[in-house]
Amino acid sequence: MEYAGHLFVVAAPSGAGKSSLVAELLSRDPALRLSVSTTTRPPRGQEQDGREYCFVRRDEFERRAQAGEFLEWAEVHGNLYGTSRTWLEQRRAEGVDVLLEIDWQGAAQVRRHFGNAITVFILPPSFEELEARLRRRGEDSDATIVRRLAEARVEIAQAVHFDFIIVNRHFHEAVRELESVVVAQRLRYAAQRRAHPEVFQALGIGSASPAQRT
Repeated sequence: MEYAGHLFVVAAPSGAGKSSLVAELLSRDPALRLSVSTTTRPPRGQEQDGREYCFVRRDEFERRAQAGEFLEWAEVHGNLYGTSRTWLEQRRAEGVDVLLEIDWQGAAQVRRHFGNAITVFILPPSFEELEARLRRRGEDSDATIVRRLAEARVEIAQAVHFDFIIVNRHFHEAVRELESVVVAQRLRYAAQRRAHPEVFQALGIGSASPAQRT
């Protein structure tokens, strides 16, 4: 099925700054919609059900997963996370650009369903800096931080499968780079032809070549 809207996937190890970068990008780009994931983990801080995540019990999540309601789902740090298949397909069919903030396992599943998804991996500048950021958050015990760092080595190795890599050394620079990925995809030939059909018709410009459609 052809979708009018773009699909952006952003992944990163815990502590790399993914959520902060995505939040800033969304505040700058009102045309971009965040897909709210369903999760079994409890809310943190000021998180609200339906805003940051849809919070459900594990048995409810597993029932939905078995029913095929999730486009992708994975267990991360002992909790389940999933993306609604129906919501995503409806938004893209409407021409809405959607962003998924998920882990590398989910990104791999999305790529299998949507070969034209644009995938971005956020890297920390070093493992030392990643550990420092995890400790500054003040949310995890020493044992949890050690586990997250070990898992981060596995996650970071998956960066080779992503289209774009952003090193989050300086926050505002990383935001600008993430924003550039979105803008560049919207300027591709096929996207511009969908967005401005009257201009292409008036100028007598034909359909994109197979290479330009990808």
